[in-house]
Amino acid sequence: MFLIRFCSSLTKSLLAVAFLASFGSSMLYGYNLAVVNSPAEYIKAFYNQTMVARNGTGLDDKTLTLFYSVTVSVFAIGGMVGSLMVGILVTRFGRKGTLVRITCLVFIGGAFMGFSRTFGSPEMIIVGRFITGVHSGISLSVVPMYLGEIAPKNLRGFLGLVPSIFICLGVFIAQILGLHELLGKEEHWPLFLSLVVIPTMFQLMLLPWFPESPRYLLIEKRNVHATITALKWYRSKVNIQAEIEEMQEEQRSMSSVQTVSVFGLLKDRSVRWQVITIVVVNIGMQLSGIDAIWFYTNAIFENAGIPVPQIQYTTVGTGAIEVIAGCVGCFTIERLGRRPLMIGGFTFMGICCAGITLSLMFQSHYISVACVVGIIAGFCIGPAGVPFLITAELFKQSHRPAAYTVAGCLNWLSNFTIGFVFPFLQMSAGAYCYLVFFGVCTAVAAYVFFIVPETKNKTFVEISQMFAARNGMLEEESSELGVFNSLKLAKMNGYGAVDLDVSSSVLI
Repeated sequence: MFLIRFCSSLTKSLLAVAFLASFGSSMLYGYNLAVVNSPAEYIKAFYNQTMVARNGTGLDDKTLTLFYSVTVSVFAIGGMVGSLMVGILVTRFGRKGTLVRITCLVFIGGAFMGFSRTFGSPEMIIVGRFITGVHSGISLSVVPMYLGEIAPKNLRGFLGLVPSIFICLGVFIAQILGLHELLGKEEHWPLFLSLVVIPTMFQLMLLPWFPESPRYLLIEKRNVHATITALKWYRSKVNIQAEIEEMQEEQRSMSSVQTVSVFGLLKDRSVRWQVITIVVVNIGMQLSGIDAIWFYTNAIFENAGIPVPQIQYTTVGTGAIEVIAGCVGCFTIERLGRRPLMIGGFTFMGICCAGITLSLMFQSHYISVACVVGIIAGFCIGPAGVPFLITAELFKQSHRPAAYTVAGCLNWLSNFTIGFVFPFLQMSAGAYCYLVFFGVCTAVAAYVFFIVPETKNKTFVEISQMFAARNGMLEEESSELGVFNSLKLAKMNGYGAVDLDVSSSVLI
């Protein structure tokens, strides 16, 4: 029965837009995370040669390392800047409209990186990385927001985790193309960096033909006809009148149809625990140690006795594990729910982090390799994608853009922090540094277990009601939802429109 309901709701249009939005946006995030690893020495050599040509002298090792560190980390800075723009963009241009418009950033950033060697400008690489970081900062929030709003409630988890699969796929593709037999040669690194324009080109050509989010069209734009057209496009033979009714219920339960600002979100006590939840899971996602593991994978493999020339192929193997684990999470979330994937993923990561500490203490390097693989698999099954999904699910339409702004900013800030702090933490704590990640993973898993309710197959209004008692807003929620009883549905074009009693008024 579950499989029948799943397949009947998953239309070709839904699947196509999920793949297209993720392919042209989310995948670029994963690609840009990994693309600078393989050509690192070639990029450093280019920086040194350029400075010799300009000044007559090369860079010392510290300055060269600083230049390369800026090249890597500026992507996260751009992502943080992009995340702060999400609320403004999605409110003004819509979800799909934002994804289409920001494609120009990829073309500009790709051109800067691709022509950097031609113009002998290391600065162009840094600027290009920053611009693509801004794009990823925006798209990392907008894609799950868009897919979460167009999906029926029984597919919201599945479609919400499609972007995480493509993020893992982006890392995997960068690892494959970075092999010496392909683009991992000195003459190919500008092309390697600028390949991001190809997926974006496909997205720009095809995504404009798909409709905007029906929830955005009805609740924010109040366009009933466009909403019906969009729902007919994304749904099969189902009664979309019920979905329009549910959207109107959400609209009536909101104090205002105007988009709430970040400051308004933070001071709104009716969403206090939802805000705390996205803060915990998004910070925990990055402070779980996954970025440190990715950064030091090669060193761990080398210590395990794997020959240096073979490490690149071993790394590609971990990329394949990421994709497989992401697919497992995507295809089981509607069966298991959000909580099991989050709790299980963080718990398994915590155990593996403790395992790395023990393996390093007792010099058991093969166990450390197994723990690295376990951390990557545990992360990709749940914690990699579910935080972005539940950010959409925990908030109503008016609060959702601001929630994604907060979540995205914290995510990128934590990403940057762990990259900056971890080397010092490792120097001071040695093998015990992974116990910090064990503590973070355990704390997040416990928080989800005790605080976060299951949101599978729940409407946005139902999820809001689940938090109402904890927020101390139960009576107010009930009185707001009671207004909906005055609504009647009339037939319009064979579907639903809202007919109002004389005593009530609803925007349509």
